[in-house]
Amino acid sequence: MTDTPPSLDTATTAFLARNGHSDTPLQALPGDASARRYIRLVGAGLLLMDDRTDPKGFTAFIRLARHLSSLGLSAPQVFAADTGLALIEDFGTATYGALLAQGHDEAALYRLAIDGLVHLHSAPQATEVDAPAYDMDLLLAEISVFSDWFIPAFAPDLDAARFDTTFRDLWRAALAPVIQAPKALVLRDYHIDNLMLLPGRPGIKACGLLDFQDAVFGAGEYDLMSLLQDARRDLADGLETTMLDRYLSAVPASCGGKDQILQRYYLLAAQRHTRLAGQFLRLHRRDGKPGYLHFMPRVMRQMQTALHDAQLHDIAALIDSQLPGWRDAGPALSHPQG
Repeated sequence: MTDTPPSLDTATTAFLARNGHSDTPLQALPGDASARRYIRLVGAGLLLMDDRTDPKGFTAFIRLARHLSSLGLSAPQVFAADTGLALIEDFGTATYGALLAQGHDEAALYRLAIDGLVHLHSAPQATEVDAPAYDMDLLLAEISVFSDWFIPAFAPDLDAARFDTTFRDLWRAALAPVIQAPKALVLRDYHIDNLMLLPGRPGIKACGLLDFQDAVFGAGEYDLMSLLQDARRDLADGLETTMLDRYLSAVPASCGGKDQILQRYYLLAAQRHTRLAGQFLRLHRRDGKPGYLHFMPRVMRQMQTALHDAQLHDIAALIDSQLPGWRDAGPALSHPQG
């Protein structure tokens, strides 16, 4: 956070005035990978969300916040909204990431997050909301992020388009079980930076949800994997297995059997880590956000492990043959260059 009051344009000033906050002190919050920004209305229990660059995402946030709340989960209450500007409930500063850095009980936080997912995946009404499908076209478009950004950074002389054609064909076959999965509401960014502890609330309501405007209908294991195979941090030894067991013991039979769930979990882990290996480079080279490069060594290790766990041997063999040395590239790619 910064102590310098944020600058506001005329539309924002007018929006605050219409809602009785002309004189409320303001404090800008740090940004993330998006163009969205948040400003705290100090002492009011509110955040100003400014998402005017993404009207579709803004509308989705408002719609999904209300939907998630109706399911008994804790999404920020929306008090006012108008053309990309909204006043939403301020959950405070206790993100999972901040709490873990302070030494908070790791297992307790993850148990709460797992229980929240079980609740979401058990609610019959969870899919009764407007959201796009996480279909094969989108899954493959994300895979191509690796071809489009990792290859130019690591092997600029390789024909990335030719590689991508074969790459997508292999992934299309591999991801068939994901497409055939029972459909769940997938929040897409279910990880420590978007989860908050709200200790005054009972049960799963103590887990606050953020950044869900990109939610889709797809395999629910995506959020499970995003939580337990986070590019931002390593979990304590054995915690991933313990949390998987907790989820598997509680999730309804309609989500599938243990073997099916784990197959999709590992497939989606491989898909996500492969995308992030390209996306973190894109954030640096295209968007001027080099901070994500810090995670490259971890995400490269995760990608290799997930390809093995998902038994994607043909995909790993293709990468090995076309990008020799890629398995050790993480440390070199973690430094801002070009």
